[in-house]
Amino acid sequence: MANKNNTYNEHSIKILEGLEAVRKRPGMYIGSTDKRGMHHLVWEIVDNAIDEIINGYGNYIKILLRKDGSITVADNGRGVPIGMHESGRSTPEVIYTVLHAGGKFESEGYKVSGGLHGVGGSVVNALSSKMEVTIYRDGKVSQIKFRDGGLVESPLKTIGESKKTGTIVSFLPNKEIFKNCNFSFTTICERMQESAFLLSNVTIEIIDEEDNLSAKYHYDNGIVSFVQYINENKTPLHDVIHFSSTKNNIEIEIAMQYTDSYNEQLLSFVNNVKTSDGGSHEVGFKTGLTKAFNDYAKGNNIIKGTNSLDGADLREGLSAIISAKIPESLLQFEGQTKGKLGTPEARSAVESATYEALKFYLEENKEIALSILGKAEKSKLAREAARKAREQVRKGAGKNNKERILSEKLAKATGKNYALNELFLVEGDSAGGSAKTNRNRETQAILPLRGKVLNCEKASTKDIEANAELKQIEYAIGAGLGPDFDYKESNYGKVIIMTDADVDGSHIQILLITFFYRFMRPLIEQGMLYIATPPLYSFETSKGKEYIATDEDLEERKKNAKTSFKVNRFKGLGEMDASELYETTMNPENRRLLRVTLNDASIAEKRIHVLMGDEVGPRKEWINENVDFTLEDDFRK
Repeated sequence: MANKNNTYNEHSIKILEGLEAVRKRPGMYIGSTDKRGMHHLVWEIVDNAIDEIINGYGNYIKILLRKDGSITVADNGRGVPIGMHESGRSTPEVIYTVLHAGGKFESEGYKVSGGLHGVGGSVVNALSSKMEVTIYRDGKVSQIKFRDGGLVESPLKTIGESKKTGTIVSFLPNKEIFKNCNFSFTTICERMQESAFLLSNVTIEIIDEEDNLSAKYHYDNGIVSFVQYINENKTPLHDVIHFSSTKNNIEIEIAMQYTDSYNEQLLSFVNNVKTSDGGSHEVGFKTGLTKAFNDYAKGNNIIKGTNSLDGADLREGLSAIISAKIPESLLQFEGQTKGKLGTPEARSAVESATYEALKFYLEENKEIALSILGKAEKSKLAREAARKAREQVRKGAGKNNKERILSEKLAKATGKNYALNELFLVEGDSAGGSAKTNRNRETQAILPLRGKVLNCEKASTKDIEANAELKQIEYAIGAGLGPDFDYKESNYGKVIIMTDADVDGSHIQILLITFFYRFMRPLIEQGMLYIATPPLYSFETSKGKEYIATDEDLEERKKNAKTSFKVNRFKGLGEMDASELYETTMNPENRRLLRVTLNDASIAEKRIHVLMGDEVGPRKEWINENVDFTLEDDFRK
């Protein structure tokens, strides 16, 4: 029966005026309201400064992290226009308070821009407690101030004279929206170093006033230096290949280098905005590369007849930077966060540029060409062998062997809605037994792991197939491996790593994350990989027992205790009985899960290689500088 009080009529429809829509639904504009979303505010303002530079105005950006939690971004571009707008308000007021208002919709203002939607400055203002914009232009120093999400506190006025040009934007994110979030010097440095690689004529300086830290980036060799930076801990097979071209008014620049690793790393950018989800320019690069190598191989009788090498095999061990500058008339992003390029013309332009450049390069560098093709051929043979083995299992030829491997360890979920099912990878047989006893059998599967798994940083698919523990994980998930992995075929909507809260447990987590990153990366990209966080302590009083996750929470609980208490430190999952383990760590109503995310592929690649590679020095240095680990995401459901 319908609820008569649940009225839906013309009075239910609300029009959100001005920037109110942004404050009401910030995730639609910046992706999230966590630390990642708060840093997106910085990128919006920085992208405006970068747009000035790539259009030929300015060569310097300075970022200040202030002690009060605010941040300042300064550039030496042309400066925001300061005249009166046709709407009757000053132009800076319009730019920073009206959605879809900016100079990037008219080709006269910007030939190339990453800020297509014209909402960056206004969105930042909407989500800030205060914002101040100082403009150097037309011989004047002008300033306008805002408060409380876009209200004008002080209208535009002249505060001085200067021959300089540029814009300085300072803002303090709204702490009611971005709770418990602070700007990260490291995060900003990583992003700005990337921008400096892409703009060979720019200098970017970052200063953290609170912790007295600073960094400055400038690279004369641009994206060639970028590739060298990515591969600095790997063994390259040749010098960096670098080429540029202009096709259909699209400027294309690409740098690429093969190494002896098994891993592919493509980073793409459009108008200096990272396209984390790829798009038409990446498709064009892959197609042009595959065609160039196959044509060379066939033309030189390296492969016969209709045989050809697959693109995945030809990209094994490849690191590449793809940078496209696309004019406003052609630019199409999918979504405000600009993660994927939709411009169809970019595909043909990048494909043509890549094919032409590589065709010439391969003819001029026969030894390198043969080395890369030999590596691709080995990849093809290994991948086909692994695929045939898995197909035999799927078709039944190896079914008994697969069932034997899994039946020894895996406690399956009975539910057939795979999106709701969860696979727990549990450290140790003891904890695995407890997890099996009290689990939700319909949705929760348990796979105990014995000891530490293989370090997959330099492993091949052949190595995985030969490893009993990892083969069990592969068979349990059931979605393939490496280039053949398809997350849509996964038997589980969540894969949850559950280990002891100690050094060994953390090591197992890193080993498993490395495995998933190298061989089931879409699982991470789709947000399907999690880490369980069992409590460190039980806290018992005359009123009952409660569980505490951190040392800080324990100290706070001790201070507030009004009666005598008993504290027990859990040394491992096996110390909990089955009901305790379920209620604290597995029950969706009580548990805390950390989602493993991939925000920046280049940074992830560097960190995985440093932490899991052969060289001790870089690993020790990184650990010494990053000893503070925090739980940034809390997923209870």
